[in-house]
Amino acid sequence: MPLVRIELLEGWSEQQRAAIADATHAAMVATLSVPERDRFQIITMHAPENFSFDRSYLEVNRSDRFVLITVTLSVGRTTEAKQAFYAQLRERLVAAVGLRGEDLAVALVENQREDWSFGHGQASYLVLAPEQWR
Repeated sequence: MPLVRIELLEGWSEQQRAAIADATHAAMVATLSVPERDRFQIITMHAPENFSFDRSYLEVNRSDRFVLITVTLSVGRTTEAKQAFYAQLRERLVAAVGLRGEDLAVALVENQREDWSFGHGQASYLVLAPEQWR
């Protein structure tokens, strides 16, 4: 299960936020082998004083449309799959909301299967058969 956090400055419409969430999930399904039903996302809009980012870090010029996406997911994806995710996510967000590539930053945070509990106080991926969660 990936857990996706999408951080934005205030000003995005409900439809735009939904399009960003949809594009993010579709890119994960297409490139990171995430099951279609495995969708857990948190979208947070921040007032400018609560969302600080360097507008030119690594010579990338960011605007007020900056989107920071953090994906926590189980280990196991290849470098190639991760690179494909970054590229496809960018393409999908350009198409969905006109996001500039410079305004997208992504952090993948990997953990182990025992780090996930979906209920019942159990490490779900350890106690359920793989066909139940794939």
